[in-house]
Amino acid sequence: MLAVDGTSSLTEQVIESVREAIHSGELRPGELYSVYRLAAQLNVSRTPVREAMLRLAEAGMVRFERSRGFRVLRRDPREIAEVFHLRLLLEVPAARIAAGRADPALIEAMRAELDAMRAAAGDHDEPRFMRHDRAFHELLLTAGANRKLVSVAGNLRDATMTLGASTVDRSRTLADIAAEHEPILTAVEAGDADATGRAMRSHLAHTGELLLAQAAAENGVAAAPEDVDLIHGT
Repeated sequence: MLAVDGTSSLTEQVIESVREAIHSGELRPGELYSVYRLAAQLNVSRTPVREAMLRLAEAGMVRFERSRGFRVLRRDPREIAEVFHLRLLLEVPAARIAAGRADPALIEAMRAELDAMRAAAGDHDEPRFMRHDRAFHELLLTAGANRKLVSVAGNLRDATMTLGASTVDRSRTLADIAAEHEPILTAVEAGDADATGRAMRSHLAHTGELLLAQAAAENGVAAAPEDVDLIHGT
């Protein structure tokens, strides 16, 4: 049963529930499902379910079939590769700029977010972890003084999450993900732009590679070399 917790809308909670159901295998690619039955199972009205499914359809995660319901689609590895290629193009240079502008307040705020990520990992609270993960990245991007970039990078991150792409408990743990952020913060603390850029590139590329491999495996194929190259910008 869903309940509004004050931190996200009912539609967003339905999206999260659907993503988790797909991740667990409860909702399987290719199967036909009813919006009405899903609303009943989640004990919510049909309106937030329809809104959630429309957003998932826009993201390419499901497809509506007229007067029948919706089907879960297999994730497109190429789409994941393209998203992470764009994130690398945007976030790595922004991280380098931010490292040159870092002040004690930024470093303290980033350290607080990383500590909160580790605490959430200890509680195995993925939604809370991801909120602090996002805040960590946004602090660094905001320090780069480009508000448009912050917005675009956030949209790319949302696209990945709406697709239901997650490495948690599949190829790495929440603690593993938190650990990948430590070299970024260390480089920022040192004011080393080159090291910050390398650490950010390593983190994003590793995440992209893992998600690409998972999506390819779900489609019964190996990750295409050109998609791997795209993630690395080669």
